[in-house]
Amino acid sequence: MQNTRVTDALGSEDSSVRLRTALAVGSDPDPVFLEVLVERCAVEPDFFVRDMLSWALTRLPTEITLPRIRRELDSGRPRARSQALHTLSKIGDRSAWAWITRDMLRDADDEVARTAWRVAVVLVPEHEEKDLTDELVLQLGRGDRDVQLSLSRALVDLGDVIKPALEGAAESADPATAAHARATELLRQNPENGFDAALDEAKRMVALGPERAAAAAATSAGTETSETAGPAERAEQVEASERAEC
Repeated sequence: MQNTRVTDALGSEDSSVRLRTALAVGSDPDPVFLEVLVERCAVEPDFFVRDMLSWALTRLPTEITLPRIRRELDSGRPRARSQALHTLSKIGDRSAWAWITRDMLRDADDEVARTAWRVAVVLVPEHEEKDLTDELVLQLGRGDRDVQLSLSRALVDLGDVIKPALEGAAESADPATAAHARATELLRQNPENGFDAALDEAKRMVALGPERAAAAAATSAGTETSETAGPAERAEQVEASERAEC
C-alpha cells in the first residue's frame, strides 16, 4: 500500500509533489522503493526532481542499488541511461568504472554522452587516465556550446595528463576540433577566463594561425596606447600590423 502511494505521488502532475516525495523517500530510505525510484528516473522530466531521485537512490545500500542501476545502462531510453550514469557519479563507487564503455562515451545522444564523460572522470583509476583522455579527445568539436563546455570541463578535471593529447588535437585539419582543443588548453591554463573567452580566442588562433594571432593581439594591445606613443613607436605598431596581414 505504501509503495503504491509513493508511486502515485512520484507520478503526480505537480513537480513540487514529486520533489517532496523523492525527498521523503530519501530521508527514510527503504529498499522496497528501489524499483519505483529507478523507474521514475527514466521518465522524470524535471531536472531537480531527477536529482532528488538520484540522491534518494544513494541513500540505499550499494549492494542492491548498483546491480539495478547497471541494468539501466543498457536501456533503450536515453534518459534512463543518462540518469543511471548520473546516479553512479553520485554514489562514487569506483567498482562501477568497468561499466563505463566506449559506446557510452560516444553515445549519439548528447545528454547521455555528457553524463558519461562526467562519471568517467569521477570513477577512472589513475593508471587509466591517459587512455580516458585519448578517448575523450576523439569527441572534440562535437555538438553545440554546452556540449563542448561539458567535454572541456571533463578533460580539465583530468589534470595535466591531457596536455599532450590536446596539443595533437590542436593540429587537426578540422577547424572545430582544433579550436575546441585549443580552447580546452586555454581553459586548463586559465580557468578564471571562462570557456566562451577561451573558445573565441582559440577560433581566432585557428583562423589566423598562432603567429598571426599573436601579432594581431600585440597590435591590438599597442593600439590602446597609440595615442600616447611617439612617432617611432607608432611606426613599429604599423609595421607589426602589416606583418600580421601578410
